[in-house]
Formats: sequence, C-alpha cells, structure tokens
Amino acid sequence: MPTRTAAQRREDAARAYDAFLATCPARQLLDRISDKWVSLVLVALADGPQRYSDLSRRIAGVSQKMLTQTLRSLERDGLLTRSVTPSVPVRVDYQLTELGQTLLPLISAIKTWAETHMTEVNAARSEYDNVSTPA
Repeated sequence: MPTRTAAQRREDAARAYDAFLATCPARQLLDRISDKWVSLVLVALADGPQRYSDLSRRIAGVSQKMLTQTLRSLERDGLLTRSVTPSVPVRVDYQLTELGQTLLPLISAIKTWAETHMTEVNAARSEYDNVSTPA
C-alpha cells in the first residue's frame, strides 16, 4: 500500500464530505435539516426551552407521531436537548444546543424568505400551470 502524504489525507477527508457524492454522510444531514417539521421545531425553539405541548400547539398540523420523531432525531443529531424534571406530572423541556444555535440563523432566514416570497412563488406556479396545461 503506497504511503500518503498529510496533504493527500486531508484532501481525501475533505472529499469524504462532498454532498454531491452519493456516499457522502452529509446528505443524510441535509435531508434531516431540510424537513419542514425540523425547520419549524428549530425556529420555535429559538425563543428558549419549550415543553412538548407548547411545541405541539405552536406548530399547527404536526401529528404527535411526527413531532416525537422529529424531536428524537434532533436530539440524536445533537441539535437539541431533552431535559426531564421529576415532578407530578413529569416536566420535559426541549432546548437548542450550541450546535443547534449555529443552525438557527440559516433556518430562520429560509423561513423568512419563504414567508416573504410566497406571493411571488404562487404567481410563478400559476403562470407555469397555465402555460403547461393543455387547453
């Protein structure tokens, strides 16, 4: 086996996280953070720790199953923490980690962009549909 220089090893390592490559693990992360429920949970937690019921009320349309799965996946990825306070009933709070905080500005910007440009996107969709639909 040929010996590799430090520069070659660094180049190989950098290539290992090229999301354009089919085997890149970053693709899984991109898939996760592009999920609508993930985006909404992260932005909802920007205001600070929240309970499950608070998140459920704030994020309209999310099912109990999807919210639970989303929270677990974000905890697994190190983007949020789950804190259990022993009481009656037990209190469970979710909070962004430092890593989650670094993602928040990007996700918030995408959410704001979507809210700001939805009228334009709807107009483009209508125009496309009118041109693409045979009469």
